[in-house]
Amino acid sequence: MLKAPWLKFYENVPAHLDYPDISMYDFVERTARKYPNIVAYEFMGTEVTYSELIEEIHECAKALKTLGINEEERVTICLPNTPQAIIIFYAVNMIGAVANMIHPLSSEKEIEFYLNDSNSVAAITLDVFYQKFANIVDNTSLRYLIITSIKDKLNPIQSIAFTLTKGLKIKKIPTDADIIRWKDFLNNGKNYHKEYKVEKKGNDPAVTLYSGGTTGSTKSILLSNLNFNALSMQTAAMGDCVVVGHSMLAVLPIFHGFGLGVCIHTMLTNGCKCILIPAFSASTFPQLLKKKGPNYIAGVPTLFEALLRSKKMKGVDLSGLEGVFCGGDSLSIELKKKVDAFLKDHGAKVQIREGYGTTECVTASCLTPKNYFKEGSIGIPFPDTYYKIIKPNTHKEVDYGEEGEICICGPTVMLGYVGDPKETAHALQIHPDGYKWLHTGDLGVMDEDGFIYFKQRLKRVIISSGYTIYPSQLENVIDSHEAVLMSTVIGVDDPYKVQKVKAFIVLKPNISPTDEVKESIKEHCEKHIAKYAMPYEFEFRESLPKTLVGKVAYTILEDEERKKAQSRKFIEK
Repeated sequence: MLKAPWLKFYENVPAHLDYPDISMYDFVERTARKYPNIVAYEFMGTEVTYSELIEEIHECAKALKTLGINEEERVTICLPNTPQAIIIFYAVNMIGAVANMIHPLSSEKEIEFYLNDSNSVAAITLDVFYQKFANIVDNTSLRYLIITSIKDKLNPIQSIAFTLTKGLKIKKIPTDADIIRWKDFLNNGKNYHKEYKVEKKGNDPAVTLYSGGTTGSTKSILLSNLNFNALSMQTAAMGDCVVVGHSMLAVLPIFHGFGLGVCIHTMLTNGCKCILIPAFSASTFPQLLKKKGPNYIAGVPTLFEALLRSKKMKGVDLSGLEGVFCGGDSLSIELKKKVDAFLKDHGAKVQIREGYGTTECVTASCLTPKNYFKEGSIGIPFPDTYYKIIKPNTHKEVDYGEEGEICICGPTVMLGYVGDPKETAHALQIHPDGYKWLHTGDLGVMDEDGFIYFKQRLKRVIISSGYTIYPSQLENVIDSHEAVLMSTVIGVDDPYKVQKVKAFIVLKPNISPTDEVKESIKEHCEKHIAKYAMPYEFEFRESLPKTLVGKVAYTILEDEERKKAQSRKFIEK
C-alpha cells in the first residue's frame, strides 16, 4: 500500500475519485447537457453558452472529416487563447485524432521540427503567423494549412475596429496561397453527412505537448483522455472552490499543460466560464481584473510580479476571488508574502496557493491545501496521486527530511515520449512496489506530514516567465553560426521574469567581435529560437571557464552574473 501521510489535510477533498472512461470531448458534452445555458467562454466581450460551444465543435469536426483527417492522425494547433483554439481542440478529439499543441511564437525551424516530429497532416494558425509556416511547409508532410484571424470571432463592429487598428500591421496573405480560410473550412464541413464522431476511451492517446523530457532534449509527450479528465476532477476537488457559472481568467496559454489542463479543460468540465485572453499584458491586466471580475486566476510568478508592480491596481476590488493559483516555477517565500498582503489589501479573502508538476503529468500534481500551508512547501499531492523521494538513479526511498529525486505515481502520468522508448523507459519505471513511477528529474524533500519541498532541478534548465528553456538547444543554434567557435547559455536572475537568457560566445580565430557579427548572430538565432527564449544579451569572450574534465563551467558564469547584480544593488543603495 502506498504511503499517504497527507490525507489528513484534505478536509473536504476525497482521497479517491471515480474517473469516467470517456474522451475529453465526451466529458465536456456531458457538462453541456447539465448546463446548456451557462456561458462556456467569453472572448472580447462575446459570450458563448455550452450548447452553442457543442454546436461549434460539431461543425468543426465535420469540417475536419471533409479534409479526410482520420483517427489518430495528428493535427497541429498553433494558436493563442482564442475560441478557434478551443473549438478545433475538442473537434480533433471528437473525431479520434490527436491534437499537437505548439507555441505560436516558435521560430520557423522549431515549427518545422514540430510538424515533422508529429507527422502532422493539418495545422491551424493565425494569419499573423502565416509566413513562418509558408517558409517551411514544403519541408513537411502537411496536407492542409488552416488560417484564421482574431476578427473571425469578433462581432461586426469589433471586426472593423480590429481591421483598422491591429489588422493594419498584419501582412496580407497572397491570394494564391495554398491555405484554407477558417470560414471556408467550416462552410465546407456543412456538406459532410457521414458519421464523424469516434468513440474513444480514457487510455486512448489524445494530446501531444512538447517539453524537454527528463534529460533536457525536446520531447513530444503523449497524453491520454484520462490524463486530462483526471486532472480536471483532481483540480476541482483539490481546489475546493469550483462553482458552476463562475469564471476563470484564462491568461495561461492553451499550448501549455497548465493553461490547457487547468484554465480550459478543468473549467469546461465543471460548468465554469473561460474568459479567453489571447496574450498577457502587464499594462492591461489590472483593467481586465477590474472589468471581468474573475473568480479564479491561475498564473506563473511573473504574472503576480506584474500585479504587484502595477500602479493601475489601486482601488481594484478583488473580493470576488475564490481561488488564486501559481505554478510553472517556484514561488519564492517573499513573493508569496507580498501577493498574500496584496490580495488582502484589495479585499480578497483567499491566499495564493502554489502547485507543482511537470508536463509529463499534464501540469500540477500537488497543491497547497485551501486553508493550511507550510512556508516554502509546494503542497501535498492531488487525490489518487502519490509522491516519493528517492535516492537519484535508484528505486530506494529516502527518509523524511532527506533530499532526493521526486517521483510521481497517478492517473495523470503520461503514456510516454513519442518515438523514444529509451527516454520513456528512463522516465517511467516500475518500482519494487509494482507501481509505475514518473522520475521527474527534480530534487525535493518530503516531511513527515507529506508536504513536498522543491529544491532544484537535476537537469540543466532556465525558467523564464514560466517557460522552460533548455540551454543546450540554444547553444546548438548559436554554435551553428559560421562565426562561432563555441558558446554557453545561462539564466540570469531577473526580478520580473525570474530568469532571463544570456549567451557567452567565443568567436572563431581571426573573427572580430564587431557589431555586424553580433547582429548576424542575433538574426541567425531569431530564425531558430522562439521569441521567449531569445538571449537578451550576447557577450563575447576570448575563452570560457572550464571544469577539470574540460567542460564549460557555466556555474562560474552564473556566479559572475550574480555578483554583478549584487554590486549594482549596492551602488544603487
